[in-house]
Amino acid sequence: MLAIMLRSENNRMKFSEITREQWDELSPYLDTCLLPVTGISSAVKPYEATEWLEQLRDIMDFIEIPFKGRVVTYPAWHYIYNSVELAGHINEWCASIKRLGFRYVIVVSANKDLSVQCPAVDLWFQPGAEGVLPLQSEVSDAIRALWSGQASSTS
Repeated sequence: MLAIMLRSENNRMKFSEITREQWDELSPYLDTCLLPVTGISSAVKPYEATEWLEQLRDIMDFIEIPFKGRVVTYPAWHYIYNSVELAGHINEWCASIKRLGFRYVIVVSANKDLSVQCPAVDLWFQPGAEGVLPLQSEVSDAIRALWSGQASSTS
């Protein structure tokens, strides 16, 4: 099992790296789903899209690299048009992924203004009001608390 997970070249476990045959073997260890939500809410210039994606990547690095082997990253949800509808869509998607066997769902967003309530999301990370990313230690501590049953709510 460990040899399969170490094959990833970039220190991340992506959904596309797990074959049908591997899922039954790996699923007890891969209990956390990471859903990136870029959060682009209007047309943006190419360099602005790049900035959003870079910020999303930076937050994801806080999770994917140190917790590889337990976290699987799914494809990003890039564009949003209505945050009320988005909350419902994300909540339903997260609930359905949990029905597939993931115990936890962590959402990361590059949009500091995105505010949604999703009961099926266990943790939510995004830049603060000033656009500053959360500290890696804060992200790691929140995930460890979640896994140990000590998390109180979404971030």
